[in-house]
Amino acid sequence: MILVEKILGNIKDAAWQDKAKQMTIDQLVLEQWEAPKSRLRKASEGGVELAISLSRDAHLHDGDILHVDAASNTAVVAKIGLKDVLVIELQGLESLSPQEILSTCFELGHGLGNQHWPAVIKDTTVYVPLSVDQKVMASVMRTHAYKHIKTSFVPGEQVAAKLSATEVRLLFAGADATPHHHHPAVVQADAHEHAHSHGHAHAHGHSHEHPHSHEHSHEHTHAHEHSHPHEHHDHQHKH
Repeated sequence: MILVEKILGNIKDAAWQDKAKQMTIDQLVLEQWEAPKSRLRKASEGGVELAISLSRDAHLHDGDILHVDAASNTAVVAKIGLKDVLVIELQGLESLSPQEILSTCFELGHGLGNQHWPAVIKDTTVYVPLSVDQKVMASVMRTHAYKHIKTSFVPGEQVAAKLSATEVRLLFAGADATPHHHHPAVVQADAHEHAHSHGHAHAHGHSHEHPHSHEHSHEHTHAHEHSHPHEHHDHQHKH
């Protein structure tokens, strides 16, 4: 186990570009939710076990050099693929009346909260990580049609460079780990395809007052052919 307490540099830096060409690069592939952590244990693709222990005001960037083995001329390099970030610009709202500002901010906060999207606000900009498909997020924002607000999608690396380590953790650490089973906009492989053969069909319509709703049709063919035992305590289904 190799302890990493500081970053040696970045492979994109001019000082390392020539060196890296002469070295074997062993990648430590990190998921988006892992990258903001200052403490992490994980093995590189080459099997090198790393224990990362950085200061709380630091976080990893794509291309960071974590360890160099002079004997094998190998460098362990962080490989991070941050997703795009939904950027919501509030600049210009100050020219509106207090009532319009309150209304706009309330509607935006309600809309983001309704979708269970994590967000970080810095100055007059709100950053929302992609916790669902980008097309879905864009569709939701178009449906709400927020006035006086501009939105765009920006690469995560560009956004991370503008934020502090704490803000990066708030923005990215929970994005991929956020459970979305309750979220109507997320297209999931329906885990409800039960092999219960009940003869009635249940249509579960989740109406979250969003443009996307899904209906799970559980088809139960009333033959009671369960491969797993269910004890029906004298319950008679009359259909």
